[in-house]
Amino acid sequence: MMTGDNPLQHYSLKGKTVFITGASRGIGKAIALRIAREGANVVIAAKSAEPHPKLPGTIFDTADEIVSCGGRALACQVDIRDEERIAEVMTQSVKHFGGIDALINNASAISLTGTLETPMKRFDLMFSVNVRATFAVSQAAIPYLIQAENPHILNIAPPLNMNPRWFKDHLAYTMSKYGMSMCVLGMAAEFGDHGIAVNALWPKTSIATAALRMTHGNVKPEQSRTPEIMADAAHIILTQDSRRLTGRFLIDEEVLRENGVEDFSKYAVMPGTQLFTDLFLD
Repeated sequence: MMTGDNPLQHYSLKGKTVFITGASRGIGKAIALRIAREGANVVIAAKSAEPHPKLPGTIFDTADEIVSCGGRALACQVDIRDEERIAEVMTQSVKHFGGIDALINNASAISLTGTLETPMKRFDLMFSVNVRATFAVSQAAIPYLIQAENPHILNIAPPLNMNPRWFKDHLAYTMSKYGMSMCVLGMAAEFGDHGIAVNALWPKTSIATAALRMTHGNVKPEQSRTPEIMADAAHIILTQDSRRLTGRFLIDEEVLRENGVEDFSKYAVMPGTQLFTDLFLD
């Protein structure tokens, strides 16, 4: 159970500042727009400042949509592999909005390739973005999160499932995503006394984002849900009491079910189609 025996206090995100990596598209953007509707301030930390020929969305496009939803936005072009730039953007965000209340480590690199088919350049990218950047951005945010009323770190990362099936076909990617998951375990314990919640959120089914292209056609968009299911689940998590919900590996559908959602058809790309269970979930 996510909430335990007693209902958790809910905190409003109105006027709170949420720092999201990789928020120019996909799940990160969906979360940004969801919390913007509650009046949150959103820091969009991503590389996409110019339109991409194949991938729609820039940090400025997302910022405009956030404002149109009722939130406030700060678009920051940042390579999250650069710790100096991370520090600059974190300081800029605090000066602009007055603090940091939550961090979402959403940015991720993926290559579903076997050991012999994974170039070391691709290996290094996954570890730099998934593991190192998650650690570095968290490290930069924590001094500010400690000062927040209800601080959260939420990593878009899977439960630590040691079934060998999740290692044998894409070892490098699995290790890198589990690195994000281990940050949840370690930081939740390390900063629990400071009241910082550190949790992971993962989708029960595949999500229709650009990452589907990396499945080489094995997963089709119509077998997936939209990013809005992750956004709604993230919103629920961020509004919980940070001292009572931490160190958890949460699944989007389970979070929503525990909060009264029964009909999930609105999240389906093609309602009625058999959905593809996401990676790392047996």
